[in-house]
Amino acid sequence: MLFDIKPEERAIFQLVSRVAEELGYPTYVVGGYVRDRLLARHSKDMDIVCVGSGIELAERIADNLFPRPKVTVYSRFGTAMFVYKDMEIEFVGARRESYRKNSRKPQVEDGTLEDDQNRRDLTINALAVSLNEYNFGMIVDPFNGLGDLERRILRTPLEPGRTFSDDPLRMMRAIRFASQLHFEIDPKTFKSIKNNRHRIKIISQERITTELEKILMSEKPSVGFKLLFDSGLLELIFPEMANLQGVKVKNGVRHKDNFYHTLEVIDNICKKTNNIWLRWAALMHDIAKPPTQRFDPQVGWTFHGHEALGAKWTPRIFRRLRLPNDAKMKYVQKLVRLHLRPISLTKENITDSAIRRLLFEAGDDIDDLMILCEADITSKNPKKVKRYLSNYELVREKLIEVEEKDRLRNWQPPISGELIMETFGIEPSREVGIIKNAIREAILDGDIQNEYEEAYQFMLEKGEEIGLKVHSS
Repeated sequence: MLFDIKPEERAIFQLVSRVAEELGYPTYVVGGYVRDRLLARHSKDMDIVCVGSGIELAERIADNLFPRPKVTVYSRFGTAMFVYKDMEIEFVGARRESYRKNSRKPQVEDGTLEDDQNRRDLTINALAVSLNEYNFGMIVDPFNGLGDLERRILRTPLEPGRTFSDDPLRMMRAIRFASQLHFEIDPKTFKSIKNNRHRIKIISQERITTELEKILMSEKPSVGFKLLFDSGLLELIFPEMANLQGVKVKNGVRHKDNFYHTLEVIDNICKKTNNIWLRWAALMHDIAKPPTQRFDPQVGWTFHGHEALGAKWTPRIFRRLRLPNDAKMKYVQKLVRLHLRPISLTKENITDSAIRRLLFEAGDDIDDLMILCEADITSKNPKKVKRYLSNYELVREKLIEVEEKDRLRNWQPPISGELIMETFGIEPSREVGIIKNAIREAILDGDIQNEYEEAYQFMLEKGEEIGLKVHSS
């Protein structure tokens, strides 16, 4: 079968073919690029495998391009890559790999195309297209990857136990591709993932988290997270999330399964945004429900304080997963902490004071917080959903009204600590904090306007109240 080579690809493929012929290297384009083209998916990465030196091939091809692209060489791995017309092209010599039991770092030897295809994670990623003159464009498919593409099945090229034991990260990659491509994992292959799941412990946390984030960025992440849970991998790599699963019943009263609820929330978020950190917030929003679960005979199951505990857990979880411990973590932590606040506003008469406080605490993230809250509606009752969304619309209208009037988004009080110290002739002290907090609370409660003159007068009154006198120069 011949591969349909697009006109824009033909020039680079023909150049690779000519240079490889001069070097005497049988050469192929392999893996994800072939798979994605056959699935009519966009791909910006191209892997070229040659039976020879991938570094030499890359350098020689770069010499034939103008302007000459910068070639990045990874001598340790025998690979080289450059960017050409927004395409990342990587060159590697065909290799054979063997693994030690407690390491995913293989011993590498020069090999054939067959050796290279054998070491691939899935049959659909082992497809190769010849760039050789004698059979240019011919698809090389020793494991019926084309059939698996058509049937939308994920299988390993070799016996799955060997494939996953050699490199356990391939288990997560299989699940990630199931989530990204909407493919089914072959039953024998999935059983092997279950049997080999403990091998994931030899994989670095950074690589595991990379696969987790790729699942989280797929169109419907719930597919991948269900497979992670069903395989037993989730409890090993993210136990807090796995612990959400399950339903308790007492006095005939049951609560919803917080694991599957969380997956619905994530999927809802993904319909609205590609923001990876908002997706993390959706994943984490109920993470602390298990330890806060209580049964009250009057009201049923409660999870009081789970938002505060979840926010407290966020830095620790981010550190363990090797996620950024910076403003991105703070953003997720804030949304986890505040995710019940808009809900509570829909259950009472919405006061300007409550809205001001929410605007003050959420700042520029208020819109994302509202997206999270609306995604948190997973009721199967259409009337309830309609009512909740209507209530949230009222909250949104009130947020806009108060924001326009009081300018509280990312608000800083009009009176600084320095001005307080200068006015009363005092050093940094408890009294400065008392006055600053009093000014903030007075503005948030609507007792004074969010402007300098009223705040300054309030400062003088509060200072006198706690025994301070205006300092005379």
